[in-house]
Amino acid sequence: MKVNHLTLDRLRELPLPIPDEGSKEQRGTVLVVGGSAEVPGAAFLAGVATLRAGAGRLRIATVESAASAMALAVPEARVIGFTETEEGGIDPAAAAARLPALAERCNAILIGPGLSAGATADALVHALLPAGASSALVLDAGVIAGLGAQAGAVRSCGGRAVITPHAGEMARLLDIDRSEVEANPLVAAQRAAETLGCVVIMKGAQSWIVPPSGEPWLYSGGGVGLATSGSGDVLAGIVAGLLARGTEATTAAAWGVYLHGQAGRRLAERVGPVGFLAREIIDEVPAILRDVDAGPSS
Repeated sequence: MKVNHLTLDRLRELPLPIPDEGSKEQRGTVLVVGGSAEVPGAAFLAGVATLRAGAGRLRIATVESAASAMALAVPEARVIGFTETEEGGIDPAAAAARLPALAERCNAILIGPGLSAGATADALVHALLPAGASSALVLDAGVIAGLGAQAGAVRSCGGRAVITPHAGEMARLLDIDRSEVEANPLVAAQRAAETLGCVVIMKGAQSWIVPPSGEPWLYSGGGVGLATSGSGDVLAGIVAGLLARGTEATTAAAWGVYLHGQAGRRLAERVGPVGFLAREIIDEVPAILRDVDAGPSS
């Protein structure tokens, strides 16, 4: 089987849509659903990353207790506060009633940052998948484990969904041992891509980008410093921002992994190989896009 090695030269064959002019609406709207009383920052990191990747507008739906602070921290976003459970998570019943309307006219939806796996995460995905039928989707973190039970709904997205598991999340999704995923991450990613009909970003020291059909991509860059709290939220946000701009799912996944990894390389050179923060990854993205001269799509 042929494997595409993810390099800048190869990515330049897949240019990103970058309009020379036009309104923020033309660069797309992203809805980020996530966060909890204990981990509100995950939705913050993901949301800001969507804008740094070039999305035009941002909506963040999170727990009520974090909404006011989130709105001040991200004044560029419309922030919606949902009623909370006793454990400090998003109340799924209250969210389900409002999510379909919030998802309307959104070009990309990211759900999962800061959510724990379980009934609440599953209910939020169930509420969003029909509403997100016309939107590209990124499914991240706590929502990944329960996707097997909703495989038909994910498949109905027609290949416009991306999931971003690490080894533990992939193991729970496939109901296998983590060591089995770590022994052969490509096989696990291919199984998930086939089951869900989506693009899989299998995160690790080397990252695999596996479409539901076609050849996989392998990225070996980035560095150990990217293994830090919040880094995955940033990656998911970058991919969602690229999707909102109209980028095809596999292309958005490949560019997202490259931008995230290149940001890690730049920070490793300037700050040190470890110790830089996820929030610093975000700020590197616009300059990388400028420097690689992605150019408008033809």
